[in-house]
Amino acid sequence: MPLEIVQNDITKMKVDAIVNAANQTLLGGGGVDGAIHRAAGPGLLAECRTLGGCETGSAKITGAYHLPCRYVIHTVGPRWRGGMYGERNKLISCYRTALALAKENQCMTVAFPLISSGIYGYPKAQALQIAIDTISEFLFDNEMTVYLVIFDKAAYQISQRVFLELARYIDDTYVDEHTSSYRGRIQSLLLDDELEFFPEDTEMLAPTRGRLEAPVASSLEEAISRIDESFSEMILRKIDERGITDVQCYKKANIDRKLFSKIRSDRLYKPSKSTALAFAIALELSLDETQEMLMKAGFALSHSNKFDIIVEYFIRRGNYNIFEINEALFAFDQSLLGA
Repeated sequence: MPLEIVQNDITKMKVDAIVNAANQTLLGGGGVDGAIHRAAGPGLLAECRTLGGCETGSAKITGAYHLPCRYVIHTVGPRWRGGMYGERNKLISCYRTALALAKENQCMTVAFPLISSGIYGYPKAQALQIAIDTISEFLFDNEMTVYLVIFDKAAYQISQRVFLELARYIDDTYVDEHTSSYRGRIQSLLLDDELEFFPEDTEMLAPTRGRLEAPVASSLEEAISRIDESFSEMILRKIDERGITDVQCYKKANIDRKLFSKIRSDRLYKPSKSTALAFAIALELSLDETQEMLMKAGFALSHSNKFDIIVEYFIRRGNYNIFEINEALFAFDQSLLGA
């Protein structure tokens, strides 16, 4: 898929380029910077000495030496000083300039760390949101696969309020013997004075037990027409109904062009559940329409599946940003939407 969050060691990523969260000297340091220099060997340091450093928000490219990639793109993130000194714009510039260098050097796969979120102190939730927004903006106009590499879950943090609401929604909806463990988790979270619960969200968070029912056809003719329409044909019909282009659809679905071409050309194409749901999100389908699209592919949403419940949560809220949904899925150790 074009943008994927993965838990890995960035020095082991087999991609065209990895991005190094460097300091202004480019001569190595701690954290990701030090790990990359150690894995690459002395050749990387020797080349970096010829570059004359790098300004905050900018990027420079070198060879990768002993790393399993072709290039290392070095970018210097801002130090967090309360957010009043242009840190956000500088961090956005890191991602944009690194991606521009990757494109200029014909890289099709690039791996980023979460820039500035370590010893530079940028709040992790904000750093993550900037990374997701800036990368997804670039991918809307460019064909590239980008990995956001998280070394461990302690370095990853979605909004506490989103986590709380999602955990509560799962607790209210999940029909599994492990529900009690989630309830205990919620109760402990509610003791955190910094978290707020908003009464107006009560209706949205109300429990919905059991399986979602498929939409009922109003006539025999409608039922027969649904049988005749394949998954591929439903997508193409919905694209026309929404008045969007094929490119807009597969970009919003976090699907690459080649897969979309297969789906478009093969009337009987059978996607994975993740791919089917990605298109439902891209087309901003209601829950009933989502169920119908899943049925075309041989699937259904279930309240015994946390993955399904999380996707349902976002659809009920009218939030169809696939990258935000994938952030939440990753935080709850679920597979991501897309190919």
